[in-house]
Amino acid sequence: MTINQCAAGTSVRRSHSLVTVTGVAGIGYALSWIAGLAIPAPNPALGASGTAILGAYAGHQASAAVNFALTEGLPAIGIAVVTLALARATGGPLGRVLRAAGLTATAISVAEFVLGLIVTRTRDAGAAHLLWASIDRIDGVKMLAFAVLGVAAYLATATSYRAAVLPRWLRYCAAALAVTMTVSGLVYLMLAQALVIAAGPALLFLLVVITGAGIVLGSRAR
Repeated sequence: MTINQCAAGTSVRRSHSLVTVTGVAGIGYALSWIAGLAIPAPNPALGASGTAILGAYAGHQASAAVNFALTEGLPAIGIAVVTLALARATGGPLGRVLRAAGLTATAISVAEFVLGLIVTRTRDAGAAHLLWASIDRIDGVKMLAFAVLGVAAYLATATSYRAAVLPRWLRYCAAALAVTMTVSGLVYLMLAQALVIAAGPALLFLLVVITGAGIVLGSRAR
């Protein structure tokens, strides 16, 4: 076997590995969230008092920890893998925007996981209130990062000089993600519990975009 053939074989193996990681990350992101939502864990209201938070988590620390792991900890991996793959496929300025938005959301998701574990174990009402308000507000920032990601993904697919990065249906989902995440992010930043229902559509479009992009990018690369 020649050196060129060895290099080609190595390139193919790396490509297949990337395909596997990207596709599994996209599917795993959705499955992790679904499993997390299925766990009956406490979910205090936005801006809840420290006393209410302590009461909600009393006796439910284990289920709350698993919930935070499945909705914030593990999904951070999927966010990073899929958005970095999407950024590479897009390239140029939009690719850099996608990378920055994805890594920002990843870092915040990890921070929420850590803060979530801390708040479930605190015994001080004042600290619990501060931690929970911090989680809610940085969640709002994460949502705005997802909104930026949605805009960049839509523009990359609509204007890219290359072949379309994402299919048309995912492009429209990315646009819907941008709109719904902007609304939801503002709701969380303002701790507006009365409008928290806005997070439902935003999460739905997020699951579709991350999972769909992971599967599409993996299949296309193969």
